[in-house]
Amino acid sequence: MSSRRSEALAFSLVTGINNAMARLVDIWDNIGIMEEQRVERMETVKQHIEGLLNDMITEEEALKLRIRANIITFKKQLDTLCLEMSMDPYKMEEGLTVLQIEKNLRLRVEVLTKEKGERLKELHGLQQQDKELCVELCVTPYYIPTGSMPSCTQLQELREHIQTLSEEKKSRAKVFSGLREDIRKLMEEMGHEPETSLEKESVGHDEDVFLLTHENIKALKLLLCQMEVKKESLTNTLAELKERSMCLWNRLDALEQDCNVFQESVMGTLSDQITQWQGELDRLTDLQKTRLEDVIDKVRQELVAFWDKCNMGPEQREPFNAHFCDNNVTEELLALHDAALLKVKNYYDQVKPFLEALQRWEKYWALFQDFEKKANDPNRFSNRGGALLKEAKEKVKVQKMLPKLEEELKKGVEAWENDQGSAFLVQGQRVMTYISSQWEEYKQQRGKEKSERAALQTSKKGEMTTPFKTPTKRAHGGINGPTPNKIRKTPSQLTRVRSSSTFISVPSSKPLSQVQMQKMRPLESSSSQRTPLLECNSTERKQPVEISYSDFASALSKKTSDSVFNSTEKDPTF
Repeated sequence: MSSRRSEALAFSLVTGINNAMARLVDIWDNIGIMEEQRVERMETVKQHIEGLLNDMITEEEALKLRIRANIITFKKQLDTLCLEMSMDPYKMEEGLTVLQIEKNLRLRVEVLTKEKGERLKELHGLQQQDKELCVELCVTPYYIPTGSMPSCTQLQELREHIQTLSEEKKSRAKVFSGLREDIRKLMEEMGHEPETSLEKESVGHDEDVFLLTHENIKALKLLLCQMEVKKESLTNTLAELKERSMCLWNRLDALEQDCNVFQESVMGTLSDQITQWQGELDRLTDLQKTRLEDVIDKVRQELVAFWDKCNMGPEQREPFNAHFCDNNVTEELLALHDAALLKVKNYYDQVKPFLEALQRWEKYWALFQDFEKKANDPNRFSNRGGALLKEAKEKVKVQKMLPKLEEELKKGVEAWENDQGSAFLVQGQRVMTYISSQWEEYKQQRGKEKSERAALQTSKKGEMTTPFKTPTKRAHGGINGPTPNKIRKTPSQLTRVRSSSTFISVPSSKPLSQVQMQKMRPLESSSSQRTPLLECNSTERKQPVEISYSDFASALSKKTSDSVFNSTEKDPTF
């Protein structure tokens, strides 16, 4: 591809020269330059072009010679660097041009020269660190011949050697510091004055007084053992008294300030401290006997609060009733209450997301029931202030949220129950059973209301079908004839048909015929079917049926359309 490009450029160069010459000839023709002058001018152009090309050829030949000389120089430098740095000789790739060979050799020499300087610099720093560590730890330095160029392997081994020594130094320094601190504390607690030189150096604050050798570590460990044996019995007694006193402080809700004051007031030798702690323990024991009942009462109150938070039913609280009602206050009874409280707290932390979801469901469930009660109120359609539209939007939101929350609860609780191997109960029931029981209870309440409305509707219908007497029309124009403004409509002239909670008023001058009553009965029967969820389920069933909001909404879809129709019929303008 590159050869074709060069050929095309050469051809274009020749074509350009030819075009330029043709252009010159045209200019000369226009000017009227004679043949002899044209030959002279062409010779000048030829000499100029040949001179330029010759200069370029000379420069390129010189470049070629320089490149070859550089190749020889770079090869010598590269061989020397590879030998010094213990590297394999550099192998040239075959088929490369002279320019590519020179470039590769130059870059390789630059890389190795830079690496050589970095190695020497790193070697100097590593040897300095190695020397310092070896002096502190009394070990032999890593050997590299002076003046030699380290290989990559030698540098890596030196790094690893220094890393090992650094870790060993940290470990030994930690051991030394811990041993000296322990010895110092033991002596201070016992009031022991240093006697030997080792004891004096151990309690001193000079960190460099000891070389970090194994022999010095062994000597400090032996001294520590001697101190520990001397005070072991007193320390154990004091630790036991402290532990018992702190436990009683926590149970009696002692103020932290008071505890700190007492601890700060404890002074003297171990024997004096034991006496003071023993006195505090006796005081706390007597105080616990007088306040044990109050402590247990507080735990019981907190336990009941968490039971309520977890919606635990009587069956779940029953196992602990024996202890809860036990009036024999003892430390064992307090321990049982603490264990029960800890258990219910852990349970609450596990099921907290489900309890929060259940609270949201109960919130929307209450809103749903409130909207259903408002739907049966015929007076709500008289509101023209936009409240009805707002109520409709909120009802749509509730209708969406109820099934969503029920589904989330069902999936989350099932996953938790499978993972824990236990049931999540709400007032002693499974969560979906609890929700279904709420729907079932609501359905029964609606059935009861329906029965009451049906009885009331029957009584109203009986009153409406009672024959009315139509007043005799009088001829106009008589002395006793009524004027148009004084015409009255008797109750018999308005026929009212009750449909569910809505009345349809029909102006009439005479009682309705049998045919008209039959035409109005389908409207009455259809609009009165405001059935609760799953009307097909018998109200005599005792066990709650699993009911979700989607089932209930489908059962009420027809009721909504009837309610809208009845609200239109109720408008007094009709």
